[in-house]
Order: sequence, then C-alpha cells, then structure tokens
Amino acid sequence: MLGGGAAGFFGAIACAEANPSLTVYLLEKTGKLLSKVRISGGGRCNVTHAADTPAQLVQHYPRGARQLKEPFKQFGAVDTVRWFERRGVRLKTEADGRMFPTTDSSETIAQCLLEAARKAGVQVLTHTAAEQIAPLPEGGFQLMLSNPQLPELQVARLLIATGGAPKSAQYDWLRQLGHTIQEPVPSLFTFNVPDSPLRELPGVSVPRARVRIAGEKLEYEGPVLVTHWGVSGPAVLKLSAWGARRLHDLKYQSTALINWIPDFTEETLRQHLQDYRNLHGKKTVLTNPLFGLPQRLWRTLAEQAGIGADTRWNELPAKLQNRLIESLLRTSLPMQGKTTYKEEFVTCGGITLSEVNMQTMESRVVPGLHFAGEVLDIDGITGGFNFQAAWTTGYLAGRAMGERVK
Repeated sequence: MLGGGAAGFFGAIACAEANPSLTVYLLEKTGKLLSKVRISGGGRCNVTHAADTPAQLVQHYPRGARQLKEPFKQFGAVDTVRWFERRGVRLKTEADGRMFPTTDSSETIAQCLLEAARKAGVQVLTHTAAEQIAPLPEGGFQLMLSNPQLPELQVARLLIATGGAPKSAQYDWLRQLGHTIQEPVPSLFTFNVPDSPLRELPGVSVPRARVRIAGEKLEYEGPVLVTHWGVSGPAVLKLSAWGARRLHDLKYQSTALINWIPDFTEETLRQHLQDYRNLHGKKTVLTNPLFGLPQRLWRTLAEQAGIGADTRWNELPAKLQNRLIESLLRTSLPMQGKTTYKEEFVTCGGITLSEVNMQTMESRVVPGLHFAGEVLDIDGITGGFNFQAAWTTGYLAGRAMGERVK
C-alpha cells in the first residue's frame, strides 16, 4: 500500500483482515501518518456525513457521483459508523449532518486506525517512497524503495493511495504505468476579493445566503463568512467545488454575486419594504436592520446605497431604495484569486474513473494495481464526504486485494 493517509490505512487494514495469511506493507514517504485525518475539522476529524442511502451520499460529489453509487452500496456512511464503533469509537451527528468522534478529537480516529493496523499485522514503514514501480511479466510488481533497510520489495498486488496532487507533473509516474489523468485543479477554496465593498467587516457571517458567479450557471446556498481577504463559508467552499474547473478556466477572475436574503425576489422584497415603510416610516434606515442581517452588514449595504445616517424610511428616495434592493439581492464582489481553505486542500482531478473497476478499485489497464482516495478523479464538498470516499474506496480495494491473493 502506498500512502499513509485515510485511504491507505483503510485499504491495508481491510486487506490484512480479509486474508490474515498475507504480509501487508503500508509505505509512507514522509515521517507523518494520517496527517490529513489529524487536521481535519479543526482537529476534530469530520469522519463522514449522516446519510442512510447511497442516493443521499452521491449528491455531494461534484466528480465521481455516478461511479460511487455502487461502491457506496458495498460500504457507505452507515458502514463507516459501524466500523469505528466495533473498534470502540463512537460518532455523533451534528445539526448539519457532519459526524465527529464523541471525543471531538481527531487523535481518536488516528489512534483507532493505527491500532487496527497493528492488530491486523500491517507492516507500517515511514520515510519509504516507491521510487520505481515495475509490473512483472508473471504478475505482481517490483518496487525500488528509498529505504536503505528495505531497498526493494516484490508484491503480488499494489494499492496506490497517495492522495491528490496540485500539479499535473506529480502524476507523471502514474501516466508511465499507462493511466490517463484528469488534469488536477483546486477545489474547496475561498474567494479573494481585494477590492471588496465588505472589507471592513471581517468576521461577519450570515447563516443563509446565495452565492452566484455572474454569467455562469454556478450558484450555491448556505452560510457565508466575510473575511479579511474576501468571502468564505460553506456556500463559497461548495460553490468552488462544483465550479472548480470553470473557475480555473476563468483564472479565478470573475464576479461573485451574493443574495443575502434568498427567500425574496425583487418583487416580493420591494413589497416588503413598502409595507415596512408604511408601518415604521419614522425609523432610521441605518440603525434598524431588517431580515435578521447583522447590524454591521446592514449598515454597510445601506451606506453604500448612499443612504445617510439620519435618513428615515418615510424620507427614503426611490433611487436610494432601488440601490439598497440591488445590494441586498446582488452584492457584487470582484474575485481576484483564491485561498486554500485552512490547512486542508482538495484537488479535482486524478486517475480517470473509466480506467478503474469501481467494485474492486482495480485498474483496467494494469492487472493487480488498485487505487483509493483522492488519487482518483473523485472529490466531495465539505462535510465528511471526501473521507467517506476514502473509506469506501480503501475498503473495497483492500478487501479485493486480500481475496485475490492465495
């Protein structure tokens, strides 16, 4: 197994448990194991998402949704919960469906995987990279390793779970094995808006807004957070995932339009403001925020519409009200680049799924070669979906490998 992350560990454990007579090696080129598991969810590890059926799960994958439906029938979110519970780790579901260990510590998940691997007899080697992979005529692979204590290794089957890579050239070694790569581009990122009209509002959040890319069929609804460098929050991150390739083509130069009150159309908003004006005409506009919007955001939008500090609703000119309506429904943010979300990164791209048997995760190009995790052209939005894809593909690959080696 190449890769000491979530998919690599899950694959190694599944393989060793499916066939205890095998010697299973897990090779990690760095000195760190399960590093992404440890930083996920702010150090809490968003293990998976509460979803009872594959149909519910696949809705959250911009790439790989159709191909994951059958694998999720074999090992889905419910199976993940049971897997960890059988090993003494209970998960809890939060209001938005994300699932975390009850300890709220990612170390609980990391230690569970390390202990499961130890019990299954997996041989874990760090600082060990596969510098050369050669398929053998009789089947299996010869690996030339960077570890002086183990310079080479011959294996019957090989799982590649090395994660996603941001640069195309980092996939060249997989191209040399005969596989086609969908070009990698970033996914799950925040929007940089250096000239943001909201730049004085870092930390302001709205629990439900709609973010759209001007001129594109790209939009997403959910929480939005104003930051020092632009905008973030689940709506922005999820929009970046669904629009990963298109935003890359646009070189991350576009206009994001934010509707702060997505329940309203222009017509219903205009009527609502007129009704409010009739009832509360003597109230000042700036100091009486509507729609539950944060005071600082409301005041900024009103000021940018040209409304003065002492202006009352019954004095508000139609021209300025129209500007306020425009700001509420379509705040325009000129996007000039992107920023990686926290310390996590997800790439869109990787091994072309048509070249993989999704029941066993075995290559259709190189017999005995399997794939799992983000090295595949699979990526999910935030909420535990990328980990679920790692657990599922790792489990199916590992089990298939164990069953096929006698």
